[in-house]
Amino acid sequence: MVRVLVNKEQSEIRLLGHSGFDIVGRDIVCSAISSIVITSINAILMFDKDYVEYKEKQDEFLIKVKVKNQVTSNIITNMLNLLKELEKDYPNNIKIKEEIQ
Repeated sequence: MVRVLVNKEQSEIRLLGHSGFDIVGRDIVCSAISSIVITSINAILMFDKDYVEYKEKQDEFLIKVKVKNQVTSNIITNMLNLLKELEKDYPNNIKIKEEIQ
């Protein structure tokens, strides 16, 4: 299962794990998650490369919003809304949780 941990206070989004829907290369849930996240990051970077920072490791993807403005807010909100729609369709493969600190 992919866990999406949203920490609004620190402006971080962390994606952990694998969806487990199918084998690697055939996993439509993993593909959808990757497409949503990478497209969102690339859209922000088109405006300014300093707006967001990201790190990709095996089983983990970390997004850190460096500049909070209308652009980053709208794109990140859209990204999370798309991931929530995916969560509704595949509740056994993706779980979104907002961290409270």
